Amino acid sequence: MDRTDHILIVDDDAEIRSLLTRYLEKNGLRATAVGDGRAMARALDGGSFDLIVLDLMLPGEDGLSICRTLRSRQYPGAILMLTARTDDLDQVMGLEQGADDYMCKPVRPRLLLAHIRALLRRQEGSGETPAAEVQRLEFGPLHIDKRMREVWLHGRGIELT
Repeated sequence: MDRTDHILIVDDDAEIRSLLTRYLEKNGLRATAVGDGRAMARALDGGSFDLIVLDLMLPGEDGLSICRTLRSRQYPGAILMLTARTDDLDQVMGLEQGADDYMCKPVRPRLLLAHIRALLRRQEGSGETPAAEVQRLEFGPLHIDKRMREVWLHGRGIELT
């Protein structure tokens, strides 16, 4: 891989943001850290991120709502929720809203890094960009556009129920 994966950390705790940023960069990843959903939106407008580490309890819009919004807008990267909320229902809700993984604080940095690398490996797949993998699939004459919810066989649209 000729580029460094870029991680966006969204957490309201400045100390956690700083520690995670330094640890990820020390381990060969690029990291940008912000404190809330608004700052995250600005960061996403200004750059491309392969994975978002998202806190659940943020000032303003919470992490569940942010995750749901990201997925509805077809964010192609992985989302890892990292939060102090340990209840099973919170974890289920996070995963159902579109998170790819859910980890509880406090977290051991090595374990977090292993989860991040596993999620990034899943995205690599065929070497295409994550957005291309998620949005359009091709199997010979069969083409599936997941974003548009359309299917074509030999160039002709197929209506599905």
